Amino acid sequence: MNAQTMRRPAASKGRGGAKSRPRKAPAKAAPSPWPEGSGKLARYAFLALVAVMAIVALIALDLPGKALRATGAATGEAGFKVASYQIVGIKNLDRRKVDAVVTDELRRAAEEAPIGTDEPAQALVDLDRIRESLLQFGWVKDARVSRRLPDGLVIDLIERTPTAVWQHKGRLNLIDGEGVVLDAVPVDKMPDLPLLIGPDANRHALALSKLLDSVPTLKPQVASASWIGGRRWDLSFTTGETVSLPETSSAATKALKRFAKMDSSVTLLGRDMIRFDLRVPGKMIVRVPPGATPPPAGTVEPAN
Repeated sequence: MNAQTMRRPAASKGRGGAKSRPRKAPAKAAPSPWPEGSGKLARYAFLALVAVMAIVALIALDLPGKALRATGAATGEAGFKVASYQIVGIKNLDRRKVDAVVTDELRRAAEEAPIGTDEPAQALVDLDRIRESLLQFGWVKDARVSRRLPDGLVIDLIERTPTAVWQHKGRLNLIDGEGVVLDAVPVDKMPDLPLLIGPDANRHALALSKLLDSVPTLKPQVASASWIGGRRWDLSFTTGETVSLPETSSAATKALKRFAKMDSSVTLLGRDMIRFDLRVPGKMIVRVPPGATPPPAGTVEPAN
């Protein structure tokens, strides 16, 4: 019998002839919380909105402020409180006004502390608030407020210098060279300072000062200056005369210098004249009282 070729059945894949395992389907991705089709810009905008809402909530609950106050109060408990304060540079300003500003801020700081105390922590005292309040007083040109460890404050003031008295609407006020009103002046306590008269005369005090500086021989003799019509000055002298000046500062300076030169040469002041009108360029119109001797002829020089 012819031998037949015997074929073995194909061996199954895998070890031990185990049957092949079916492949698992890939896991599905978790659903995105963002709407389908939303881009990165929209996501960033949403996150920004959430952050803003969180910040608003913190501010509404005053959490940062409470944390700062708690920290400030802790420094006070460590001994850094305000038990006293020193005022430096005060000369004319009423000290009671400074005391009122400082004590008001100390009271506010004490009330903001988590635990009430008569001596607030230095960290809770708002130095800028004290300074801004002090600058509202006319006398105070500048102020510096600083802490002095461990338990004090220093208030350093720079006061303005009074240079004239401003009379307006029946009131007298001290002003400095820039026209800043410093304080009211009682009539019975008038200082020996020039008197400025008229609406807004104080605002032109600096220009008047420069004008008078140009005539050093006349400046000590000026008793008062009246701001006329919001345009020009009338100067009244201690000898009783009035000098009417032109409107512009250049014309007024030129006319007053010419008048000072004539006064030095022929003595115009102190001769019982009433008024010297210098408003017309190159001319001087003199008002002479009855019986008085007029100035010598030729005392008026032509304008340059």
